[in-house]
Amino acid sequence: MNELTVVDKATEWRRMKSLVLDSVSSPITKRVYSMALDEFFDWYRLEPRPGFSKAAVNAWRVTLDERGLGSSSIIVRMSAIRKLAVEATDNGLLAPELAAGIARVKSAKSIGVRGGNWLSLKQAQALLNAPDITTTKGLRDRAIIAVLLGCALRRSAVAALTDGRWSGGFTPAATSPHGTRIRRSRRCSA
Repeated sequence: MNELTVVDKATEWRRMKSLVLDSVSSPITKRVYSMALDEFFDWYRLEPRPGFSKAAVNAWRVTLDERGLGSSSIIVRMSAIRKLAVEATDNGLLAPELAAGIARVKSAKSIGVRGGNWLSLKQAQALLNAPDITTTKGLRDRAIIAVLLGCALRRSAVAALTDGRWSGGFTPAATSPHGTRIRRSRRCSA
């Protein structure tokens, strides 16, 4: 029951992959998990493996390290594999003991510098003061920038907001376009 038979049959693989992708709601997570699962199955098919087990996932983890990927890239790829194990178990394709072993495979540690472009306090203040507050549009722009800065939202999160999402008391820390995970900051906690 530890054989990952979906590797040999394209239709079974698509079914298994769709089970994993259907279990997450964020389109970003779906895209990244899809890529990670494709990479894993391509690697898995390269040579005979004893089955979908903790040993195979550990070998995959070592391969990711050897490729020189960053910790966040490894963490995302390992999350997709853990999700695969959970979905395989839930659908009777993998023994629960094997899924538990796969869940215990260590991922990369999140150490180092935060990714992305981070504004200094001076840059944030300059951005906040940029709109012309004597106009209605300037006040609106300043309010949006304040929400972005104060609640650590991404530009895409604010751009995705519609009038319907603003009405009824918008709480930025409780709304996340990235699925079930909620990004919180010290200033805006719900």
